[in-house]
Amino acid sequence: MYFILKRLLMQQQKIIFKTLWWFHPLTLVCLLAGLFVAQSLGAAETAAVKTIILATTTSTQDSGLLDVLVPVFEKKTGCFVKTIAVGSGQALALGTRGEADVLLVHAPREEEKFMLQGNGSRRLLVMHNDFTIVGPPGDPARIRGMSSASEAFKKIAASQTLFVSRADNSGTYAKEREIWTAAGIEPEGRKWYQQTGLGMGQTLGVTSEKAGYTLTDRGTYLALRKNLALELLCQNDRALLNIYHVIEVNQDKFPKVNAAGSRMFADFLVSPEAQQIIKTFGTDTYGEPLFFPDAGKAEKQQ
Repeated sequence: MYFILKRLLMQQQKIIFKTLWWFHPLTLVCLLAGLFVAQSLGAAETAAVKTIILATTTSTQDSGLLDVLVPVFEKKTGCFVKTIAVGSGQALALGTRGEADVLLVHAPREEEKFMLQGNGSRRLLVMHNDFTIVGPPGDPARIRGMSSASEAFKKIAASQTLFVSRADNSGTYAKEREIWTAAGIEPEGRKWYQQTGLGMGQTLGVTSEKAGYTLTDRGTYLALRKNLALELLCQNDRALLNIYHVIEVNQDKFPKVNAAGSRMFADFLVSPEAQQIIKTFGTDTYGEPLFFPDAGKAEKQQ
């Protein structure tokens, strides 16, 4: 309706304004109002196309990486990115309902299921960092220097020292569950095991206040470290690798998805410009990068 009205108005616009005296004042008001509505609809449609809904993990937000990447993308494209920072599981759920255009997540097994169900049209490797186990400086469970996450979890359980879990259906929580399974321990229901249901930054805050242990991605920990009474105690286990992918939500399945915007954002994340930003992000502040770029690599090359 909008396009028909606009075309007719464009064709007759010159005639309208050359013959204004022919029209009754009320008719003239109606015509001008119609032109205004058509233009307004066009502006709204353009704004919708240029708005991209990104569902992502709290780690990309808490670490500050998106605060650097998104403005660069917006300046280059003129698009606006609306960011929803939740756990990876929740981000994937938004994609499953067609309520996000593009996802930046770190839960590979769940991502693969998402793609197999036809919810995503393209999935690209973006970057990685790793998970670490952090805890109080006194380290009552004696896990400092360990490189096996499952063995560290066993010692935490044996010492019955507080462990704080996100328990929020995030990629971090999925990894934590994998480690408990590898350790042969079911922690739920134990007095020393507490669940927050919060994002990584908030969970680190709770863990610090209660002098407990938790599993965290390295980037978020380093970004918040100065405000935490927690230290890196167990790291460098291959099982702790933390891999991020960008997924374009499938417009064929969800017609309202902004496929053009989704593709632009995904292409940007794997572009040389964005990958260079990722490579150096955090180095000046923390003395080491918080993430490592992986675009174009095979999955096993991280």
